[in-house]
Amino acid sequence: MMMVRNVTNSRNLYEKGRVGIMVFLIMVTSMFFGLMSAASEAYAQEASQKARQRAEPVAQRQAGNEAYEKLLLEADVMVKSGKPAEAYSLLEPLEFEHAGEERFDYLIGIAALDSGKPDKATLALERVLMVNPNSAAARLDMARAYYQLGDLPRARTEFATALTQNPSATARANIEKYLDEIAAHEAGKQTRIAGYVEGTVGHDNNVNNSTSQSQVFVGGTTLYTLDPTNVKTSDNYYGVAAGGEVTHKLNYNWGLYAGADLRQRGYHTQKSFDALSLDARAGVMFGAKANNLRIGVLGGQYYLGVSHNSHAAGINAEWRHVFSPGNQLKVFGQYAQYRYIDPLMQPNDFDQQVIGGGWSHMLADGKSTLFGSLYHGTENDVSTIITTATPNGGRTDGAKRFSGLRVGGQTASSEKTTLFANAGAQFGDYSKVNPFFLNQRIDRLYDLTVGANWHWDKLWTLRPQLNYSKNDSNIVIYGFNRMDVSLNVRRDFR
Repeated sequence: MMMVRNVTNSRNLYEKGRVGIMVFLIMVTSMFFGLMSAASEAYAQEASQKARQRAEPVAQRQAGNEAYEKLLLEADVMVKSGKPAEAYSLLEPLEFEHAGEERFDYLIGIAALDSGKPDKATLALERVLMVNPNSAAARLDMARAYYQLGDLPRARTEFATALTQNPSATARANIEKYLDEIAAHEAGKQTRIAGYVEGTVGHDNNVNNSTSQSQVFVGGTTLYTLDPTNVKTSDNYYGVAAGGEVTHKLNYNWGLYAGADLRQRGYHTQKSFDALSLDARAGVMFGAKANNLRIGVLGGQYYLGVSHNSHAAGINAEWRHVFSPGNQLKVFGQYAQYRYIDPLMQPNDFDQQVIGGGWSHMLADGKSTLFGSLYHGTENDVSTIITTATPNGGRTDGAKRFSGLRVGGQTASSEKTTLFANAGAQFGDYSKVNPFFLNQRIDRLYDLTVGANWHWDKLWTLRPQLNYSKNDSNIVIYGFNRMDVSLNVRRDFR
């Protein structure tokens, strides 16, 4: 009995032990898988964090590159639009970080040069040439920087090198001008002489600027036949011209100038309209580099046919300011007296005053230039001669107020050829009612010129040219249109 009880107890103990072991194993297994799961989750989180950390610098770098590219483009636009000082201020804080990058160095170099910091420009452009010795643009700008610094020997060397790098026709002309100025300075020349001669052949379909109508109404009712000399007439012609100017530098800022131009046109059959003009000027110059002022006197003689027709005398002034190599402002003014020799023409004497301004801009390619100007003036009829048409003196149509504009440009189509075009408009109003036509005269004058300059040699130019002009007037005898086609050969001396 006791034995049976002991056996039963042993079995119970065994069963309890086995159950405990199984529970223990289950707990250990559960803990193991729990730890494994936690470790796996921690590893995944760590891997995700590392991936984010790797991605963030890439995104930051991409955003930084985009911002830097935008800044370079902005600076480039500033330089090309005539705001180099602003471009330099934008780029200067980045110079330490980006020095050695060709594009950055060229931009900050040209910005420094065009904003009056040639010393800063040479440092940046030198870095460009170290990376790219064949950069023609950097070479030319380096030469300009040395020129502005007054280091003429190094400027001459750089300009000479730039000439060997196949520059455009416009750039070549500018380089040769710099080299001429350096040569003149180094030779100690204070006086410079330049001149030209020119020959022309052409056809003019209105040699006398006259209406095509042979009969007009006078006084509103009377039909009047015009003299043939006052009716539109065409003819072939030849022309010659010559001129020159002498400048003498007194010192760095002050100088003197004097010049003259002679122009003659002879017609094949209409000899009474042959014309000869002689104009002269002289005055003082002040300024250097960016600012230049000229103030002087002028005079002229005009011959029509074989007779002395009129003469003029006056004063003028012109101020030029160079904002950058591609942008230049001009402001001008003139006062002149025009007097006729023939007593029958003297009632038309007048004094003229004109003021105006103009702007020229060279495009980024260096091959094209655009310009525009505006002006306003008056003509005072000053004659004291009394006639039937002018009982109080003065001109038949009275004093005149006029305003005008002119726009144009030129572009180098090849190394030797430059195309050009310009157009103008002038609006004139007179103060008196014309007693013959019973109208207060109003004129609207338009003109257009197109042509090309072919430089077959440094000093020789062939120029075909077309000029069209049209005057709309409310008085019929003053209305006309005119077409002039010509071929010109010119030789410069300098």
